[in-house]
Order: sequence, then structure tokens, then C-alpha cells
Amino acid sequence: RALRLAGGRSRCEGRVELEQEGTWGTVCDDGWDIPDADVVCRQLQCGHAVRAHGNAAFGRGHGPILRDEVGCEGHERDLWECPATLEHDCSHKEDAGVVCSEHQEWRLSGGRDGCAGRVEVFFRGTWSTVCNSTWYETEATVLCRTLGCGDVLRRPSFGHTLPGKMVYLCGSLQPSLAQCHWIFNKSAPCYQSWAAGVVCNGTGS
Repeated sequence: RALRLAGGRSRCEGRVELEQEGTWGTVCDDGWDIPDADVVCRQLQCGHAVRAHGNAAFGRGHGPILRDEVGCEGHERDLWECPATLEHDCSHKEDAGVVCSEHQEWRLSGGRDGCAGRVEVFFRGTWSTVCNSTWYETEATVLCRTLGCGDVLRRPSFGHTLPGKMVYLCGSLQPSLAQCHWIFNKSAPCYQSWAAGVVCNGTGS
């Protein structure tokens, strides 16, 4: 009954993939909606569904298409419990995807391009700033690489202008900040801190 999300920017976003008898396959987007996506997010301990995507929004998968016309009501414990048809007329261009509330994505704002500026994180449906109290070389490097912007040149500070505040602490170079230790909207680690910024050595769109 294994389940995973593939092709997204965190483990809480991506194309829905199920394992059956040792083979990973996908779900067709016919009838795919928020209650279906909710079950996936909850099963992965990723909160609730923010978006339910079709049309292979996270790229086309491989292997068999294991479910079609999924009809969850939203309270099911896992996706296998939901009614669905096994026969389908789908191709991988109709692979279903989800974005869960615990998904995090990042942007740099106010700089010369997408590889410089104030660090902002989209989390639980809103954009927030990041506290610089634990914004060191490791954290900044993880973000630059995640954004495809190379490595760190500088870590400038800014004022907080968004309501939410996130703190990251990476013990090592993780694939993304979401895989580091993080704390959201707790005032203590952010007390008297500035908003984190970064200038990476690459250039972005």
C-alpha cells in the first residue's frame, strides 16, 4: 500500500504514485478532485490538499496506471480504500497530482533577478519571511542549489514585511530546506531577528 509523490519540489507535492506488487504506477485524473487529494496528503502526513492537479502537471509517470475515476469522500485512511475503476482509457498525460498544505516552496524577492533577494517561503497557503537567527552558510547554500542558482555569495538582511515567519536549521547540506529542521510562526527563535536574504552566484529567470 505504499504511496509517494514524485516530480515536485518537496515530498508533499507531486505526481501521485502507488506501489502494487513491487511495481510503481500512477493514477488517472478522470474525476480527480480535492477529497481524493486530501486522502493522499493525510496518508503522507502532509496536512490537507491545497490543489488537485491533472494533465501530468508534475510530468508524466511510468509503469501501469493503477487507478481511474477515483471517488474518495475524504475521510478514508488511504487511497486504496477509495472506490475506483481498474479499467481505464488513460495515458500518462493524464497523471494526477497534488499539492499538500505542508508543501514548501521558495522565492527570492526584491533582488536583481530570481537568484538574489529576500528569502520568502510559501507554506500552508501563504508567503512568509525567514528569520536570519539561524540563517547560516549551510541554509543559504541549500536554498541557492534548490533554486538552481549555484552557491552563496552574500547573506544580506531585510526587514520582515510578511505576517508569517519561518526558521530553518540545517545540520548538513539537505536536498531542500523542507528536509532541514524548521519551526513556523514561533516568536522565540525570531525575537529581534531580521528577515533572511541571499545573493547566489548564479543567475535566475
